[in-house]
Amino acid sequence: MLMAGATFAQVKFGIVAGPQFASQTYKFNGNKETSDLLTGLRAGLTVDLPLADEFYIQPSLLYSGKGSKESGNNVDGKMRIHYLELPVNFMFKPEVGSGNLYLGAGPYVAMGVGGKIEGSFFGITGSRDIDWDDDIKRFDAGANLQFGYELPQGLNFGLYADLGLVNIHQNGNSDNSRRNTSFGVTAGYKFGGR
Repeated sequence: MLMAGATFAQVKFGIVAGPQFASQTYKFNGNKETSDLLTGLRAGLTVDLPLADEFYIQPSLLYSGKGSKESGNNVDGKMRIHYLELPVNFMFKPEVGSGNLYLGAGPYVAMGVGGKIEGSFFGITGSRDIDWDDDIKRFDAGANLQFGYELPQGLNFGLYADLGLVNIHQNGNSDNSRRNTSFGVTAGYKFGGR
């Protein structure tokens, strides 16, 4: 019981938020392209669970705004996708100066909860909600990396990148695919633990 209590005392809960810069890499009939960046938001809750000295597992529950911005070829539009995302990172947090550097990597899974396609397509302007049965798949998964610094007071600042590994194109194949990618900066606050 004493060991369990000591371990729980080291658990840290946190909140995190920041701008996210998203794009999509897509392949159509074998031709590969990357969309322009679309600015969104990434925010949510994190938990640092200690494994060993300076090593943690960090599950998070995040809102993640992804999508793409495309122009040219009779298209000028945006696809905004709203995800609930669950990354599980393996963290290394060595003490550097008065705080802790942190390095993390791990998988994520995400579920689309909404989205919109808007803009001008072949001379027709308008917007509509994403159709999960026709446009893209609701489920996404991939890998992510993060790097940053945590101050002793609990404030932390970092950079991250997500790489989608799932083809979210409905009825996609190796010649017709669409994958999410994003990166961004975060600011957060950790509380609890020692």
